[in-house]
This record gives sequence, structure tokens and C-alpha cells, in this order.
Amino acid sequence: MANNNENKEAKIDISLSEETAQGIYSNLQVVQHSPTEFIVDFIQIMPNVPKAQVRSRVILHPVHAKKLLHALQENIGRYEMTFGQIKEESAPSVPFAEINPMGKA
Repeated sequence: MANNNENKEAKIDISLSEETAQGIYSNLQVVQHSPTEFIVDFIQIMPNVPKAQVRSRVILHPVHAKKLLHALQENIGRYEMTFGQIKEESAPSVPFAEINPMGKA
């Protein structure tokens, strides 16, 4: 007989600091991967400025990257059902960006 507690999802108490709750603005994302991880850099680029700043980097295990993909797909679907289709051509195009991992110009 299976334990009833196994059927219930575990609850996780997640805290959010005031600083993190403010979030960051990102208008460019760069995704890279290796055999063991996905790296997502969230970048803020200003118009007519050739240098951009990586505002945050998130490193994910491939399983978690796929879960993030599904969560984004589900939420974009909900968004579009409520507010209408997101038109990709409305976003400004950004030229090829290269990340300097040492942060030097």
C-alpha cells in the first residue's frame, strides 16, 4: 500500500529578498550550452551604444532548461489567450552580440 504522503507534492518555502523582487530589465538574451548545462545571460542593451551589460546569468541543468521551456510555452499561451498574439516583429532587432566572459572591453 502506497504512502498517502507520496501522492502529495512537497511544499517548498521560497523567500524573495526585497532587492531580488525588484527584478532586472533585459532586452537581449543569449543562450549557450555544454553537454551538462545551459547558460542564459540576461543583457540590457541601450540604443546606439555598442557596449551592453550582462545583468544576470542563470545556469541550468538540461532537465531544468527543458522545464523552463515548457513553463514559458504554457505562460505565453495563457498570455496570448488573454491579451492577443505577441507579434515578434514588434521587437527591435539587435545585431550579433559577443559576450566577453572576463568583462573587459
